Amino acid sequence: MLTPGVAPAAPCDGPVCNFETLGPWADRMSGASEPGRPPVHILQVGDSHTAGDAVTGAWRGMVQGQFGGGGRGVLPPGRPYAGYQTRGVSVSMSPGWRIDSTFGKGARLINPLIGMSGFALTSTAPGQRMALKADTPEMAFDRVVLCAFAGMYAKSVTVRTDAGEQAIDLTSDIAEPRCATLHFDTLQMQVELIADAGPVTITSWATFRDNGGVAVSNLGIVGSQLLHFSRTDDAVLREEMRAYAPDLIVLAFGTNEGFGPRIDAVAYEAVLRGQIERLRTLAPGVPILLLGPPDALSRNAALRGPGAVECGDGLFTPAGLDQVRRVQRKVASEMAVAWWDWQARMGGICSARSWVTQAPVRMRGDYVHFNATGGEDIAVQLLSDISETLFEKRS
Repeated sequence: MLTPGVAPAAPCDGPVCNFETLGPWADRMSGASEPGRPPVHILQVGDSHTAGDAVTGAWRGMVQGQFGGGGRGVLPPGRPYAGYQTRGVSVSMSPGWRIDSTFGKGARLINPLIGMSGFALTSTAPGQRMALKADTPEMAFDRVVLCAFAGMYAKSVTVRTDAGEQAIDLTSDIAEPRCATLHFDTLQMQVELIADAGPVTITSWATFRDNGGVAVSNLGIVGSQLLHFSRTDDAVLREEMRAYAPDLIVLAFGTNEGFGPRIDAVAYEAVLRGQIERLRTLAPGVPILLLGPPDALSRNAALRGPGAVECGDGLFTPAGLDQVRRVQRKVASEMAVAWWDWQARMGGICSARSWVTQAPVRMRGDYVHFNATGGEDIAVQLLSDISETLFEKRS
């Protein structure tokens, strides 16, 4: 049964599939340069490719250079893990925050409810703080959004900018996620959150500039899979989707599923279908773009199962990656979801080897992750396909 508002499905035969379903986002992009309106918001969730911001950062730079900057977008609260990268802004926090997550070191049997960032930070002492500073005037902002938990034992959090201080009230008769939005008459370069009235749990925050342009948010957890995103809470996600109002949701998982010693394709397909339906329910009318995993190689013998392709020098493509792509292609075709074959746009099977060994070097020596040059190349390829299949046909 077709979800209301979703375009009919088309067979996914090539590297670009169902991009016509991105039409509502393309309509917003056509007016992205108009001043005096919120920016077009692209929200990507995924694994280390998203967390590293090589591709999303290049994408952000390109569209903001063309249409104008709309701010840094949504970020996990504070600095949730070692090596956390925040291209375009600098983020700091005081020690002592409790860090919970859907995957990794902060994943526990009993976690606070977690939203789209995959993290929740809870203050453990009075006066704990986190701060964000724009690295350049282009990342200045006039809107701050803070998503946290309200409840009987919650108090308030102080938001400090150069425009002064404001308190966000988090008291409530029931425990519930709450996103608060602050607007400023002038552009701000920094914001600080202070938990000075009692414990507070923050699930995400964001900075935007409401004068047209584009914001590209990258929310990724190193090593994560789509299954881990499914652990996020519906109520938190619904409130965050309302507050952050994405115009396009990009799902960029699959590498870690494909690098497992064994992938259950049936179980993976069920998770993928379930999360697409879930996002369509929690963010109705927002188109979804599914990115297939890029080409990646390994020398780990445990991953050399049936279907692995030898690429020379002991390197091979884990068979699980191809299974992931096949499932994604099938689901995209049947559910009318836009899908992009990242591997094909790199040059196909074993292309990761040349991306590491030939100039210009575009991937790191792990044959999995991209450097800045590679991220820019991928962003150019993706934008070229989007332009050719969406915008040029409309002009």
